[in-house]
Amino acid sequence: MAFGNVLKIFGGSSASEEIQPELYKEVLLTTLARASKADANIHFSEIEAIQQIMQRETGQEFTEADIRKASWSELNESANLHKYLRSVRGRLNDEKKTTILRALVDVIKSDTEINVLEIDFFNRVADTLRVTPTEQFGLTT
Repeated sequence: MAFGNVLKIFGGSSASEEIQPELYKEVLLTTLARASKADANIHFSEIEAIQQIMQRETGQEFTEADIRKASWSELNESANLHKYLRSVRGRLNDEKKTTILRALVDVIKSDTEINVLEIDFFNRVADTLRVTPTEQFGLTT
């Protein structure tokens, strides 16, 4: 994945309707891939969870290499994840943001060991996306 849409947004381009699905896919993959290494130890169960989530959410299959590459993508060179999420959060609707957080929980829980680094990562992503607890738990009107 080339992350072209994300880098366009960093450059100030607006996200048109035709790139919205691609943007969502990039945000989801990048966030989940980065979560898999939040504790500096990528477990195969995390890779499998990401593959299943990406298949479910995008209809595309991603290899282990795709996911590992996304966790160390060119995005990491141009900006950190939270700056990236701040730049795209206004282009994602609340449903997509909540889906990202729920998928993040699935990845974090996939290796059965949850540690403080993963909890901190989740909290920072939720804060950066500006998803409220009510939105996270589906209590919206």
